[in-house]
Amino acid sequence: MLKVEEMTFSYKRNEYLLNRLNFDITPGGVYGLLGKNGSGKSTLLYLMTGLMFPKIGHIYIDGVEPRKRLPDTLSQLYLLPEEYDVPATSVDEFVKRNAVFYPRFSREDFDRYMNIFDLEPVKNMQRVSMGQKKKYLVSFALATNTPLLFMDEPTNGMDIPSKSQFRKAIALGMNDERSIVISTHQVRDLESMIDRVLILHNHSMLLNESTLRIAERLEFVNTTDKEELDGCIYSAFTPAGFVGVRPNTTGVETPVDLEVLFNAIITNPETITNQFV
Repeated sequence: MLKVEEMTFSYKRNEYLLNRLNFDITPGGVYGLLGKNGSGKSTLLYLMTGLMFPKIGHIYIDGVEPRKRLPDTLSQLYLLPEEYDVPATSVDEFVKRNAVFYPRFSREDFDRYMNIFDLEPVKNMQRVSMGQKKKYLVSFALATNTPLLFMDEPTNGMDIPSKSQFRKAIALGMNDERSIVISTHQVRDLESMIDRVLILHNHSMLLNESTLRIAERLEFVNTTDKEELDGCIYSAFTPAGFVGVRPNTTGVETPVDLEVLFNAIITNPETITNQFV
């Protein structure tokens, strides 16, 4: 388990990017980390993986702070950043050099993920497109079989068929002992696979709820009739009509619309968060 306790971080003195965050990452779920540009999503991933250090508070992975950079702790996590460099080497050499740090790495799994992405083990990883590079790295990340896997905008650079393959690969790579945290702006790409939603806004973690509980507490409206928005605490006009969200007073659950949820909570944070008190 990963635990964040009263964690504060700033790049400049007295200008907090993240302020007093408290939350847990527990095994067995896909977490969607959402927030505006500059809200601190990538920074939070670096903090949770020990690449950056909190100014105040603590982060623990099974009781150990990742900032200590202990090999046993680092072997339990993997971070796939949004921006990356790949060496001018073959896929096989890349695997040989990096898999040694991850005791659960499986070459069989890696080949299976490459197959999902229609990849072959090329001789020079620098000579393929950005989207192809990303698919090799996603395949490797999943094949590490680390209990904690962090991905920053993993579908950037992928075309539509590749995004479908990505969802299939994530589904194959998930199990009850693993947590996958995905920071993304592409909520439509990943909506169907996210089990729990983390929303960063104004330096705080505004929401940390399962999609099941969100569906229990909120009703999502999609309509062409404006009158059906009655009772909505957030609504918006779209090319197809209107969308909105209101308290679920009927007990009938509707599909969670992550884009509507995100826009609602940054527009009316207190009203939305009060639905989960």
